[in-house]
Amino acid sequence: MTEKTTMQAIARMVLPGSRVLDLGCGDGAMLSYLQRERGCSGYGIEIDDANVLACVQRGVDVIQLNLDEGLAMFGDASFDVVLQIDTLQHLRNAEVMLRETARVGRTGVVAFPNFAHWPNRLSVLRGRMPVTRRLPYQWYDTPNIRVGTYKDFEVLALKNNLRVIDAFGLQDGHTVRWCPNARAGTAVFHFEHA
Repeated sequence: MTEKTTMQAIARMVLPGSRVLDLGCGDGAMLSYLQRERGCSGYGIEIDDANVLACVQRGVDVIQLNLDEGLAMFGDASFDVVLQIDTLQHLRNAEVMLRETARVGRTGVVAFPNFAHWPNRLSVLRGRMPVTRRLPYQWYDTPNIRVGTYKDFEVLALKNNLRVIDAFGLQDGHTVRWCPNARAGTAVFHFEHA
């Protein structure tokens, strides 16, 4: 799956002109894309110095912040959309940050590596942790502190009183709607507070 394909799939869930908060925005590519292609505005949140500099160089407004400290600086429904693209699996307080996403944004979009994708299952059956294009690290040097599946997120959303607006998988640049828990390397959820 290319970065551009991911951005296009996520962008389709963001209404033109939306005010966006991108949590763990990396180098700002997603927010820059939304500004350029969808006329959006907003902020990125990032902790890494090099990524903060990259955001500034792209013209993306960025706040340097550790997400494990929360989003207390933002009021309820401050943004139309809050993005967590490849962020949730890196957080110690993933459930708290999910609730904060729903509080701060009218809607939220989460995308993360789907550990239940069939090649991952096969690798575990063979006795090894998966190493794939989507999960390119060995078990001992991965930045992911959480592993989850498409189905796991459905349960977590229900537990936290979130209504899923849309959900699908992404695999090799394609949207996967039939059996995404097994057939997609990335899980994508668009949700709001119920």
